[in-house]
Amino acid sequence: MPANTPLTADARGVFPIAPTPFFEDGTIDVDSIDRITDFYLACGATGVTVLGQLGEAPKLEHAESVDVAERMIRRAGRLPVVVGVSAPGFAAMRALTREVMDRGAAGVMIAPPNTLRTDDQIVGYYRQAVEAIGADVPFVLQDYPLTFSVQMTPGVIRRIVQELPSCVMLKHEDWPGLEKISALRGFERDGSMRHISILCGNNGLFLDYEVERGADGANTGYAFPDMLCDVVRLQAEGRREEAHDLFDAHLPLLRYEQQPGVGLAVRKYVLMRRGLLSSAAQRKPAAAMSAQARAEVDHLLSRLARHDPRAAGLASA
Repeated sequence: MPANTPLTADARGVFPIAPTPFFEDGTIDVDSIDRITDFYLACGATGVTVLGQLGEAPKLEHAESVDVAERMIRRAGRLPVVVGVSAPGFAAMRALTREVMDRGAAGVMIAPPNTLRTDDQIVGYYRQAVEAIGADVPFVLQDYPLTFSVQMTPGVIRRIVQELPSCVMLKHEDWPGLEKISALRGFERDGSMRHISILCGNNGLFLDYEVERGADGANTGYAFPDMLCDVVRLQAEGRREEAHDLFDAHLPLLRYEQQPGVGLAVRKYVLMRRGLLSSAAQRKPAAAMSAQARAEVDHLLSRLARHDPRAAGLASA
């Protein structure tokens, strides 16, 4: 098994959210898992997250989830792999956490259930989650109110971070959320909150300014994670305008890919065009792309190719 190096609050860079590759019949495509993991290693990713929202985790059986995570952990080698373990109950969360941590995962990601409304309920939920999985398991706090309908203020995030030392990273997906990043980094500066890693989702739509506000990188599923790696690297090197120019070239495709409902189909289609997935298939229930939608994505890819050669030749003939 790979060495289990725990995720820490110093994590930086880009942790792509890996899709779960399927064939048209709904079976898991393990060769594509290997291929896309190799790509993450080659393009400069500093970690990987598997079984997230993009990974269609709720559509997998428990044994399948373990197998997918284990295969990526083995293939990723030196890269830390974070596994999404969100579940309706703590028994399922605990079981998956134990299995993937035993197989070398660096940590787990936990999203809040949509039943939480008050700050005390949110903090209480994560307190119980840590009791269930063990305080020795590093976890990522997923803050995605657009999907989970749970509003986490900077204050409630600070409460979780201060009360639960195993919280080492925030997956920041609030929108608008730039001021939240500034508030959290402000808490660190005034000493009222310890440092944690902040990696951002939302398909990278605001990554250009999120890193300038103090985010440490990206944790999302955009079909060009290599671009996200470049943007984070260029910003770290002080090449601000180059970072923005590259990001701007991808923004139309980023926006299109972020559409609720159809977004996963778009991402898998582009990843297939890039040769990373054998098929763009999703496991049912699934929203398919229409022929017109595929033509629109092809058009976006052809326009992107004018500025980024990685998109050249990807549009369907």
